[in-house]
Amino acid sequence: MELEKSKGYKQVTKWLRKAKKKPFKFQTDAWQYYAEGYSGLINAPTGFGKTFSIFLAVVIDEINKKADKPGLKLIWITPLRSLAKDLARAMREVCTALGLNWHIGVRNGDTPQDEKLKQKKQMPEVLIITPESIHLLLAQKNTFSFFDTLQCIVADEWHELLGSKRGVMTELGISRIKGLLKERQPERLLRIWGISATIGNMEQAMEVLVPYADVLKTIVKADLEKKIDIRSVLPDHIDLLPWAGHLGHKLAEKLLPIIYKSKTTLIFTNTRGQAELWYQTLLGLDENLAGLLAIHHGSIDHELRNWIEDALHSGALKAVISTSSLDLGVDFKPVDTVIQIGSPKGVARFLQRAGRSGHSPYETSTIYFLPTHALELVEAAAIKEAARTQNIESREPVVMAFDTLIQYLVTLAVGDGFDEAKLFFEVKETHAFQELLPQEWSWIMQFITTGGDSLTAYTEFSKVTKVDGLWKVENKRTAMRHRLQIGTIVSDPMLKVKFITGGYIGMIEESFISRMKPGNSFTLAGRVLEFIMIKEMTVVVRKSKLKRAITPSWMGGRISLTASLGAILRKKYNETLDKTHQDIELDFIYPLFQRQKKASHVPKDNEFLIELITTKDGHHLFAYPFEGRQVHEIMAALIAYRLSKTQPISFSIAMNDYGFELLSEQNIPINEKDIKALFSPKNLGEDIVTSVNATEMARRKFRDIACISGLVFQGFPGKYIANKHLQSSAALFFNVFSDYDKHNLLLRQAYDEAFYQQIEEPRLAAALQRIQLSKIVVVKTDRYTPLCFPIKVDSLRDSMSSEELSQRIERMTAETEKKTKRKHDN
Repeated sequence: MELEKSKGYKQVTKWLRKAKKKPFKFQTDAWQYYAEGYSGLINAPTGFGKTFSIFLAVVIDEINKKADKPGLKLIWITPLRSLAKDLARAMREVCTALGLNWHIGVRNGDTPQDEKLKQKKQMPEVLIITPESIHLLLAQKNTFSFFDTLQCIVADEWHELLGSKRGVMTELGISRIKGLLKERQPERLLRIWGISATIGNMEQAMEVLVPYADVLKTIVKADLEKKIDIRSVLPDHIDLLPWAGHLGHKLAEKLLPIIYKSKTTLIFTNTRGQAELWYQTLLGLDENLAGLLAIHHGSIDHELRNWIEDALHSGALKAVISTSSLDLGVDFKPVDTVIQIGSPKGVARFLQRAGRSGHSPYETSTIYFLPTHALELVEAAAIKEAARTQNIESREPVVMAFDTLIQYLVTLAVGDGFDEAKLFFEVKETHAFQELLPQEWSWIMQFITTGGDSLTAYTEFSKVTKVDGLWKVENKRTAMRHRLQIGTIVSDPMLKVKFITGGYIGMIEESFISRMKPGNSFTLAGRVLEFIMIKEMTVVVRKSKLKRAITPSWMGGRISLTASLGAILRKKYNETLDKTHQDIELDFIYPLFQRQKKASHVPKDNEFLIELITTKDGHHLFAYPFEGRQVHEIMAALIAYRLSKTQPISFSIAMNDYGFELLSEQNIPINEKDIKALFSPKNLGEDIVTSVNATEMARRKFRDIACISGLVFQGFPGKYIANKHLQSSAALFFNVFSDYDKHNLLLRQAYDEAFYQQIEEPRLAAALQRIQLSKIVVVKTDRYTPLCFPIKVDSLRDSMSSEELSQRIERMTAETEKKTKRKHDN
């Protein structure tokens, strides 16, 4: 039977007509492919109904099958808990309208225990779940029966999971469910679909999610364009020496008219600390926003987050300041405006956030870009071009994450157990472990059963034993401890924050609160709180009388500029002095670049600029690769090491997303002819190991690996082990493996992660190769330039209070102005 003539198709399209909606072609294409047994990936602009393209495909198929039998039909994997509630609401509305007696269940860290027990007795027809909760489900007994009626697994916002260990968890979870169905129902067709925003490696993204040779697969791409209106918030005048952060709060007043003329505005920042600061800033500017302005991030108590999300849906809030906790897929219809504070560091992230406004077909998404310093206006122009040309970053999938695999095997052993031969085949089918060798598998099996060569003497590492042909965890304490650590994201232990009178506010990291004394105040969830004491792993507070206080800094640090945005940025720097461009941002910043040209040079994209500056502080080398803070940190250490080989010299290092600084008390021994040799990719691996202490970096990475793989236990809820103890325990294992177990796979993984994720060796090598092909421009001067000034200020920020920093910046600015005037007069 043709799909269009089927009962399910007619019932769904009739409902849509009644609701005055017409399905898009990509949606009907997805329904057709689903009916024909395909798996694949859906790609469409935000607000065009990607969710319904697959959810309704499952609904149509089930109506056509007349499948009245209760049981799990659809698993919907979502990266964020905040997405789950929104999805469940939309799916329930559809089921009610179509007269489907389906239960839509949610399972994540916020789901009450009694609800989880109900699900175990009778699975809902649709289960919206996080990757971690899938693994927790697999750690239950008799899980195989949960999936007997399952038809489809969907990985929502797949681009977000793809480049992380959570993506690997998703791959492994899907492979196990597929394997269980194959064992019990060999003829059963399980469809696997992903939903993704546009990314540079769409084909690869599909292959990672659906790597199976026996499965029909396709990409369904919407031939639709989402209109995005990107507007820059311009300052009244441009400071000729810009520095990070200082412009942002000066522009805060310009946000008030934007907020008031919009129904609801989402204001995105890159960090939780920034979100807290901006909440205080906007309330300080306009007290009328009290009760209409809220703050949303991952450290705020989930009940308060739920209230904020409900208030967003109802339109009760004028604005919400948020981190990435709200930048994925959540459909808040009243939101018609988005503001991005500071550089988003990537094109995909910016467009994802823009899509939170105008969340309906053919509506325009409006996003304002508020720069925190003048040079970010060039980034605004670069992002506009990238959006216009669809130059979107790729997400590189994680492979050979042995810690995640070890955790997964113990998870299955805690549940129903596993057959080694069958599971090896399943794991090898995933993209993450397709290169896994039999000897590596043998090492992993030895590790979970005996602790490996170096830990055999310790019984606590003999976790898994063979029982009736299956590998299982028999020890109840081991099983309980393992369940507590499934999907753990290793970070500083988080402490709950509670009013002395009762009521939770959110979470704070132990390392931050340990520096506080009773009577000190800090901000959280937009409130100024006075610290009283820590009691039973809970921070007890009262409302502070102060209007302002210290803002917590959460781990996660600063996001680094992506390679794609860096490349467009170099191109835009070319155009700043060229009056043929159409960018208002470049017109506005023109005087700054004129000044840069007079004081030094504006680099073209085929040039590499180095500034050698001598000031009272010492001798500075500023270099501008435009490759992001992370690459610059390693490149700076590499160049400092290579320079020190020519003569003994020590440097202090600073960097931002545009370039880096080497500062020395001695004259820097650099010759223009030697610069290409200095920035050469030759002997890169050896020089990195020597220059950045790769062993120490690997040691830090190993802490996370040790926790994920179960070598180190993070503690029980309410009794977490202190961060420094975790670090020292992990360091002990690192040393033992380094000395006695050189072939340890977790040790190898630590070095791989240090090189490929933290050091980003491939990107560093590519940057050095590009420098080899560039024209080298060296400028010597005795004053700070507009390009180097933000790097210099960043280098001072950590060692000074805000007041001291402001005074120092004023002195530096005055000194530069004085030298410039003197040169002009001469």
